[in-house]
Amino acid sequence: MSEEQAYFCYGDTTPVRDEVIQAMIPYLKSKFGLASSDYGHSFGVKAAEALNDARETIAKAVGASPEEIIFTSGGTEANNLALKGIAYNARMRNKGKHIVTSSIEQSSVRDTCNALEKEGFEITYLKVDAVGRVDPKDIADAIHTDTILVTIQHGNGEIGVIQDIKAIGEICREHKVLFHTDAVQSFCKIPINVEEMKLDLMTVSAHLIYGPKGIGALYVRKGIRLAKQIHGGFYERNLRGGTENIPAIVGFSKAVELFDWSDVEFFAEVRGYLIEKLINSISDVQVTGPLDNRLPHVASFVINYVEGESLLLHLDMHGFSIATGSACSTKRLQASHVLTAIGIPQEISHGSIRMTLGLGNTREQVDRLIETLSEVVNRLREISPMSPELMRKWQETGNI
Repeated sequence: MSEEQAYFCYGDTTPVRDEVIQAMIPYLKSKFGLASSDYGHSFGVKAAEALNDARETIAKAVGASPEEIIFTSGGTEANNLALKGIAYNARMRNKGKHIVTSSIEQSSVRDTCNALEKEGFEITYLKVDAVGRVDPKDIADAIHTDTILVTIQHGNGEIGVIQDIKAIGEICREHKVLFHTDAVQSFCKIPINVEEMKLDLMTVSAHLIYGPKGIGALYVRKGIRLAKQIHGGFYERNLRGGTENIPAIVGFSKAVELFDWSDVEFFAEVRGYLIEKLINSISDVQVTGPLDNRLPHVASFVINYVEGESLLLHLDMHGFSIATGSACSTKRLQASHVLTAIGIPQEISHGSIRMTLGLGNTREQVDRLIETLSEVVNRLREISPMSPELMRKWQETGNI
């Protein structure tokens, strides 16, 4: 690895800001008390104050009330609590067993839906268009009398598509069906207001916004009833057992507090520069996802006649960290479910790469990345067994 490794995987995780670390340290050392202590001593009081302050900060960022924020161990737990919490509560009250979702959800939603399906719940997986968008009309058509929940991701971290959450929320509210969104990729990158978007539940996380790993939150609109998933105590409105991770919660809050919209403008500027430069520098490249209304930090492509895994390894040796396919699927040998859902054949999707921008990136880094990528692509294409005719046939006909 190069000593000056340029990191283009901020959609996988981010470094923790120095200010966040400094905010956490007292709660690891001197202010180490339990926020839910039964004894009322000063150590517990200080921890409880920090917990309440953090809840207020995160609630304010999304237009919620503090009591509507439930801290979890991350986005995965929050998604599980939302989906299983609604599903099991509905089953206990015989209120329905149908859930509507999309075909491009993140694995913690997708796998939870698959697990619920095996338990007898009915899951509708909606198709998306060629850039990954869900048609709100399809959601309206999918809802029926047994529907208990719609869960649609706000922004997709692999191809950058942003869903029309407000339109979907209005449809769900009209049909009196609960609506959840996984906003882990979009939180602090796109304006979010849970009331305006008609959201009932929303998942957010800290480690993609320069906060610590292992901490997330679920917004639960007041009055929504969930079945508890982790037992052992009455923490977090009795929705989650286990001692609150105060240092991580404080770090999460500090990361949100440090958020600045100028950062988002910077991500979008560098991302646009990267996309334009790459498609003008390398032949037979396809941008995946939309060119407009896209997550500000995500640039994704399919480069024909090469393997994304080979590109990743070669670029890493040259000092650049990128991703191929979705972050949670790269250890599997199967094609990305997101690329499959938008109609890209498996043979071609293996040439996918993704760059996600962050505060550490610059235009100069992008210039060096594209120059190196062009050289690597040319070398790999010279020895590639993949047929240009095969790729062109797909581009012309959509079939191989």
